[in-house]
Amino acid sequence: GHKALVHTAAASNLGQMLVKICQADDIPLVNIVRSPAQVALLRNLGAQHVLDSTADDFAERLVAALTETGATIAFDAIGGGSLVSRILGAMEQVASAGATYSRYGSATMKQAYIYGALDLSPTLLTRSFGFSWRVGGWLLTPFLAQAGAETVERMRARVRDNLTGLFASHYKARLSLRDALTRDAVLAYNARRTGEKYLIVPNAA
Repeated sequence: GHKALVHTAAASNLGQMLVKICQADDIPLVNIVRSPAQVALLRNLGAQHVLDSTADDFAERLVAALTETGATIAFDAIGGGSLVSRILGAMEQVASAGATYSRYGSATMKQAYIYGALDLSPTLLTRSFGFSWRVGGWLLTPFLAQAGAETVERMRARVRDNLTGLFASHYKARLSLRDALTRDAVLAYNARRTGEKYLIVPNAA
């Protein structure tokens, strides 16, 4: 029932894939990143709505993007902090604009799925988004177990057919299992920097 979505940490490899997929499927997408450089990265991919959460006008631009797209579902890779709450609050602001006042907020369901933990601090929810909302966790493996064989095969076929296009990944380095356990490598990939994904190749020397 949702017609557009919000994605955080959107400059990641996954975020770049999602920009391409949403373009191919004509699904409006609001991308939230954490620096001007990441805004430029996604703009170069053709993303229309790219917001820098560190900018002074982030709140206003988020409301404007949600108004234009009608997004009522978000996928959050950050996990901790207040970003999910701010997104839900902005969705409620859009949903209740011009409506008759209700102490319970709008009737529009707002959904946020947390699928990552880039921030390990507690998830903070400031209840400024009425009573029609849900926040839950989301992981691919449990979803595939429930989706059914036909749906899973259709998804796998799309990935196979688009490995060098929609689903192309870029890696900073390829590591053997031995190299992956060195101190320098662990410090590097544990930093979780945008554009610095590492591929472990088990059979490499």
